[in-house]
Amino acid sequence: MQTSDLRIALFSGNYNYTRDGANQALNRLMGSMLDHGAAVRVYSPTVEKPDFEPTGELIGVPNIAMPVKGRGEYRLPTGLGRKARRDLEKFRPNIVHLSSPDPASHAALRWAQDNDIPVLASVHTRFETYPRYYKMAFLEPLVIRILRRFYNRCDALVAPSQSMIDELLATKMHDDIALWSRGVDRTVFAPAKRDLEWRRSLGLDDDDVAIVFLGRLVMEKGLDVFAETIVQLRKRQVPHKVLVIGDGPARGWFEEALPGGIFAGFKTGANLGQALASGDVFFNPSITETFGNVTLEAMACGLPVVAAGATGASSLVDDWETGRLVPPSDADAFAEAIAPYCTNHDLRARHGAAGAAKAGEYDWEAINRVVADTYVRLVEERQEIIATEEAESAAPA
Repeated sequence: MQTSDLRIALFSGNYNYTRDGANQALNRLMGSMLDHGAAVRVYSPTVEKPDFEPTGELIGVPNIAMPVKGRGEYRLPTGLGRKARRDLEKFRPNIVHLSSPDPASHAALRWAQDNDIPVLASVHTRFETYPRYYKMAFLEPLVIRILRRFYNRCDALVAPSQSMIDELLATKMHDDIALWSRGVDRTVFAPAKRDLEWRRSLGLDDDDVAIVFLGRLVMEKGLDVFAETIVQLRKRQVPHKVLVIGDGPARGWFEEALPGGIFAGFKTGANLGQALASGDVFFNPSITETFGNVTLEAMACGLPVVAAGATGASSLVDDWETGRLVPPSDADAFAEAIAPYCTNHDLRARHGAAGAAKAGEYDWEAINRVVADTYVRLVEERQEIIATEEAESAAPA
């Protein structure tokens, strides 16, 4: 079987209406599958003015605004709906890909099982950690049980980092898990994109050391830990500036917590590469990522990275070589790790260059080939099972 024989039905909770790292990876994956001759259909909530055009044909599914404070820009798929079911029947996929454990994906999983179609699930975020950021940590064990049941009903999983695979295995989410990493566009993210004039326009002097935050401004990205770390650096009188790239519902809170911080706003494409490369140290305290696209992008720009030693970053950052890995949520330890980069230019340059070299290993074509091979394997295995069952049923008693 070839990639061109695949008919892929992808279910996503957010395919293109709000740009994020997960849907950028999914769109790039579907683009690669289309380039190799596969048929693709995507089922996801749709909005009147999405952030970008979808890759592949997109079919809307029923949805509501996310019923969580501060997440109103996201939609919750509530099921398949008649339109999607009719389209599935007409499209006749031979593989179903679920990228979010939402109600629509649960329904799609049941539909696939009823129709004897294999299912691959991709893991993009640490959903079980989210309740703790909304004062509902008591729900975490329940979320883990729901995720375990969902993922174990799938035929296989793919996850973006070895550290995430280890976590999934340890929590018994599945035992068939492949590594679907992430790539980085070196034409966008590179040390050469550093722009001193752009820095100056924001009030950054050439010798200022800018500590960068990049991502959606939501609390689960570790904004509280970032802010407390900056407080600790100021108490220690470590010279630095703060550069925040991104936007989101918690921007007001973050601005109040970081007086004097420079907020550059939301950036994409070449503008994002310019902004990121114009920083000096990248600080990522988040523990919710399964990979950390922003961490890889910062490395590609030649910035040393200080990150929480959690899933994602621990598979990217080489401690004391491309940056530092710090115990999660420890603002004092983060400040201690960041301080030398603010005062030692040679250390900053050496670790930044090592990170840029490592980022060069992440090639999108080879990375997406892993998923294509997994699709093919699951389809072939299912075809063999069906053929065996048909042969047995046809054999004389």
